[in-house]
Amino acid sequence: MILRLLISLSFLFSLSVAHAADLPGIPEFIDEMVKKHQFKKEELVQVFKYAEHRADVIAAITAPATIKPWLEYRALFINPMRIDGGIAFWKQYAPELKRAEQQYGVPQEIIIAVIGVETLYGRRAGKYRALDALTTLAFDYPRRAEFFRNELAEYLLLAREQDFDMLDIKSSYAGALGIPQFMPSSYRKYAVDFNGNGKLDILHEPEDAIGSVANYLKQYGWKTGQPIAQLATLTDGYAFPDFPASRTLDAWLELGVVR
Repeated sequence: MILRLLISLSFLFSLSVAHAADLPGIPEFIDEMVKKHQFKKEELVQVFKYAEHRADVIAAITAPATIKPWLEYRALFINPMRIDGGIAFWKQYAPELKRAEQQYGVPQEIIIAVIGVETLYGRRAGKYRALDALTTLAFDYPRRAEFFRNELAEYLLLAREQDFDMLDIKSSYAGALGIPQFMPSSYRKYAVDFNGNGKLDILHEPEDAIGSVANYLKQYGWKTGQPIAQLATLTDGYAFPDFPASRTLDAWLELGVVR
């Protein structure tokens, strides 16, 4: 059986407060997964029978912490807890961090910082069931439905490949998984078996998370030794543009950002 389900399914189902199985689009999605990826229809019907619609997921994604002003947002991460935790993590996994830096060209402190920001070095990897979060967003969040529908498909594929218990895996409200908070598609594409034990486990194994973060950054174009930030000031007439926005340096200069 490709998807291991908990013995206590019926108990969990009885506790569920909002079932997702009847959300528009799920039957068509199941048929697509059967046709495209050779899943068994009855198994996916059973899986979605126990998926829960989470209103708190919608609330969280519509008001993320990242919209806070920088001075408030900064305090969440530049503080003694994160710094001390990062030092302890560095000491504990020094050989793996050094090897990742040598293999992928990504500095150790960058790898540590990513893991520290994402999950406090693995301590806060998410409280939502991944199946619930991704199902809710795929079928009840129209603004990014296509993206999350694809991630839900990737999650089902990942669960089949890794033999996950579909009702046990936790994630962020957006469905990000494990110590480095990879979306399912990134998990499948960039996770590496950095400790050589035959598993791609960024959910529980910090060594795999370290190698996977470094590999992710390298695959996205990390250039060893190149600057990653530049100090700047703002002219008096500067008006911050709509965010998020990706612009060239010349475009920022035209807006009033001065090197």
